[in-house]
Order: sequence, then C-alpha cells, then structure tokens
Amino acid sequence: MLAFSKIGKVIFVAYLILKDYKMVLSKSIHTFHIPVMGLAYTIDSPIRVAQYGISSVISIIDDELMEKMNAFYSKKFNLPYQEISKKAQDYRAERITSYLNLVDSIVKEKFSKFKTELAESKLALESFMATLPNKSSIKEGLFNLMNEGSTLKDNIENYLEMHLKAGDIDVNIMTKVDKDNFVKSEQLPVEFNDAHASLRGFANSNLNSSVVLSAGMNPRLYSYFENFKDFFPDKNNQLKKKIILKVSDYRSATIQGRFLAKKGLWVSEYRIESGLNCGGHAFATDGFLLGPILEEFKNKKDELINETYDVFAKGLNQKGLAVPEQPLDLKFTVQGGVGTADEHEFLLENFQVDSVGWGTPFLLVPEATSVDKQTRALLANAKEKDLYLSNISPLGIPFNTIKGTTNEYHKQKRIDSNKAGSSCPKKYLSLSKEFGPEGICTASKKYQEVKLQELEAKRFEVAPAMYENAKVKITEKACLCVGLANASYLENGIKIKGQEQGVVICPGPNMAYFDKEVSLSKMMQHIYGNGFVLSRVDRPNMFVKELKMYLDYFKNEIATISEEVTTKQIKKWEAFKSNLFYGIAYYQNLFQSSVSSENTNTQRELQLYKEDLITVVIPELE
Repeated sequence: MLAFSKIGKVIFVAYLILKDYKMVLSKSIHTFHIPVMGLAYTIDSPIRVAQYGISSVISIIDDELMEKMNAFYSKKFNLPYQEISKKAQDYRAERITSYLNLVDSIVKEKFSKFKTELAESKLALESFMATLPNKSSIKEGLFNLMNEGSTLKDNIENYLEMHLKAGDIDVNIMTKVDKDNFVKSEQLPVEFNDAHASLRGFANSNLNSSVVLSAGMNPRLYSYFENFKDFFPDKNNQLKKKIILKVSDYRSATIQGRFLAKKGLWVSEYRIESGLNCGGHAFATDGFLLGPILEEFKNKKDELINETYDVFAKGLNQKGLAVPEQPLDLKFTVQGGVGTADEHEFLLENFQVDSVGWGTPFLLVPEATSVDKQTRALLANAKEKDLYLSNISPLGIPFNTIKGTTNEYHKQKRIDSNKAGSSCPKKYLSLSKEFGPEGICTASKKYQEVKLQELEAKRFEVAPAMYENAKVKITEKACLCVGLANASYLENGIKIKGQEQGVVICPGPNMAYFDKEVSLSKMMQHIYGNGFVLSRVDRPNMFVKELKMYLDYFKNEIATISEEVTTKQIKKWEAFKSNLFYGIAYYQNLFQSSVSSENTNTQRELQLYKEDLITVVIPELE
C-alpha cells in the first residue's frame, strides 16, 4: 500500500510538471509577430525566423509558388522531393500539404540545432537574450542561471527545453480568392475551389498552428471547416489547428465568430488590423479609427468570449462532441502602422493585446522576408509621396503599393505598345463572371481588349478627359498573381517563365520611415526599445497617421463621386464624418494625461485635422 502511494505521488508530481511544461510552451516568447505579406514575401519566413521563437504567416494561395519553393528548399537541405504535377486530381491541396510539411520539418531541425548552440555558446546565448522582450520571464530566468554560474550544458539546456518555443508556422487564406474550377467546361465540386483546396492542404498537413482568414466572411468556406477534426477540441480540450480571424472592427468579429461557433468551431484569435494604415489590400471602415476599435475590444472582451462560448457549446452538443467546461484560450492581437517601441508597448499595455504585428518594416530585413535586391532598394528609398493607395488590384479593392516597381514599368510598356493586359497564366483572380461562369481576371489581356474596344466605340460620345480616365481604369489593373510571387524567384535564382511581369510590392505607408536594410537582431531590439533603426525623427504617431489617411480617403470619396448623390450615400458620409469626430475626441482624451513633447505635437496635429474635417462639406440632394 505504501509503495503504491509513493508511485502515485511520483505520477502526480510528474503530471504537474508536464502540465506546467505544456502551459509554458503554449505562450509565445515574443510580443510581436510577422503578418502575411503578399504571396512571396513571407512564403518562407518560418524557415528563416521560427527557430528564434518568432511566429509568421505564409500565404497559401499560390500552389505553384509553393511547389517551386518545395523543390528549392528540398535541394538546399538535401531532403527528398517528389514533384506534384497538375495532372494529379487534387494537386493544389497536395502541393500545399507537401510544402507545409517540409517547412515544419526544417523548422524543427533548425530549432533543435539552435537550442544546442545556445546551450554550448555563451556568446550565442547573450546575443539571443538581447533580442528578447525586457519583461520576458525567459530572459530573466536565463540571466539568473548565468549569474549563478550554471554549467551551460546542464541547467541552461534543461531550462531552454522547458521554456523555449519555436515560432508558429501559421498560414493565410484570403477568403474571397475562392475561384470555381473547371475541367474543360465541366465545373468541379465546390471543394476544388481555390480557397477550399488551400484549407484542405493546411488541414491535411502535420502543422500544429493556425489559419488566418482575411477579407471577410465566406460562408461556404467556413462551413467546409467542419470536415476536418483538427479544428475541433480533442479529449484534452486542445486544438491541433486553430482559426484566426483578421477583422477591422468589433461587429465583424462578433458576426464571424458566432457563425463559426454555431458549427462547433472556436476562434482562437481576433487579429485586428487598421482599415487603411496597412500593407496589401485595404478594407476601410466607415470612419471607425483603430484606437476606438481596440478600446471596444478591450471593454467587451469577456462579453465576446462568454457569448461565443454559449453558441460554441450548443454547436458541439448538436454534433455529439464533448463540450469544454469553460471557454478555450482566446487572443486579441493588432497590426497596422506600428513603428516604434513606444507604440508597441502602448498597444500591449493600454489595450491589453497579446501580440503586435510588425509587417512592412520587416521587408527591409533580408533574414526574415523574401524580397529581391532591386525591390528592397526601392523600398529603402521610398518617401511618403511614393507610397499610395492604388486601384491596381483585380479584386476592385484599394491596394497599398509603391511607385516605381518593375511591374509598373512592364505594364506601362505594354499599354504604350497597345498590348495592355496580362497573359493571366495562374488565374487565381479570375473572379469576374461578366463573360461566363468560368470567370475572367480584369487584369488579363482578354478582358482588357474587350473593354477597350467597347470604350473606343463610345469615344466621341464622351469628353476627352472622361475617355482617358475610363481607359486608365481598365488598364491600370496589375497581374498580382505573378507580380506578388516573382520576388522569391528572383531572390533565389529560380527561372521565371512566360510574360515579363516584374514585381508588385505592397508595403504600408509606414515604409516611408524605414530607409535602410537592417539585421533581424537590430529590428528585434528596435521593437523592444533596446535599439533604434529609424533615421527620421519626424515620423507621425501611428494613430495620427491613420486619421490623416481616413480624412484624405473621405475627402476623395466625396470629390470623385461620379453618380447622382442619393439619400443613402449622404447618410453614409454623415456617419463617416461623425465617426471621425468621435475618433479625434477619443485620441485627444487618450493623450491628454501626458505632457511630453511628442504628445503635445500629437494633440496639435489632432486639432488641425479636426479643423480640416469641419470644413469638409457633404453634398446635398439635387
């Protein structure tokens, strides 16, 4: 009996240790993450940075790019590679699964070697500690062990094994990029749609990570999650694969979260992104600014968790699945325009977010992102006037980009030669049904030729200026499928076939304040306030920058209205203006407690923008 109790005690202690170990490893060692950027720019970021505990996001739209990167990295790390041909029935999903599994294997191997290096080299350990958050418990623990004179091979190795965690290998699916697919003229079942196949590729992979869903709700795609058990809690109430929703406001979060919860699917993170002060596609709110949005999330966090849990529990019950006794873990993170350690810390402390996304600045960190040398130089030299919200996306959504890209050069060259449009080899954005059910991309040569012919037939019926504007609207669309992938090919010396498209790059406006390549270590120290990589001191506060963008956006919306103004449009503008006034008042109150010179300048800018907003006149009905 005594022996049994001793064994029981040992088992119980072991259980507590294991429980503590799992809890420690569930937490990230960093307070920042690298969001998805384009198709190529973070395609291999986990391979580059995950061993340091940095989480990043891979776009899984372009299976062709992933197949090429699979071959490239298999050769680089001397791993077996089996090409997946388009002749395979489910080639798109299989390619995605294969590449993600490769990334997972490489990351695990690099992480293991990194831990060994830290245990054996005091210099490597000190360099790593310099990149950790100042308030990091891991940093403090390692510092104490080193001060105690612990032997690196023993105590520190055990400590690293217990506390160090590789960064997450997350993936991104842009929900609207869900093109129907055909074999000849016969439409395939919906599960072969592009986004559906991408989801299946992730679901079938070995990854224990998250899928980030961006660009709004796609009910069919969301329902497809129910086909994969990894998205449901296991017997220990753990999720092997998690769902992250990228949202721009609280209302969107509640609608999408409840929709998934009804199916027994738990959203593990709401990733809040600025509507305009971001890279890539910009989804402007109705004048709601990031600060007030974050305040609402902070104040309603418990309400959102509890209400969603109630719906989630019912959804699991209906499926006959076990219901966790309490809500699962839920994170709130933010991204869009952050550029200094002070802003980073303010977001963490004031809005109580779990992590802050740093995207655009990492485009100038060769150790972290995949960008060709010419484009990286273009980014480093960019000024405010070079970064703009364009109409080049075939999705018809405003798209942040930069002047002077090689894609812009080749596109204009074709326009000047009366050969506008792309050959459209990948067709991921062939979403317009204007010419038939198979869809067509508005950046394609086929589409633009028809539209230009239609315009030419009406040439003498409209004013010359209107004709030229209409022509620009047709031809300005860029082939994002190729342009957003080419940087990786160029950087890695992979041959590019087909029509010359150059590179499309999609930085946020924040790029204007970062003007040189920096090392990963220096960027991390900049984030945590232990270094500084900005050359300019006149960078505006991230909230003020976003406010200015919304004000410019609002004025442009009114100035460029081409149709007759309606009562509905006027109400929308009035609400937009009211929301901007509310946001300004919120910021004025938020920053009034500090009398620092920076906050004084911020208050001055807020007042100027308020006065500017007052002068904006909303048109009346005619």
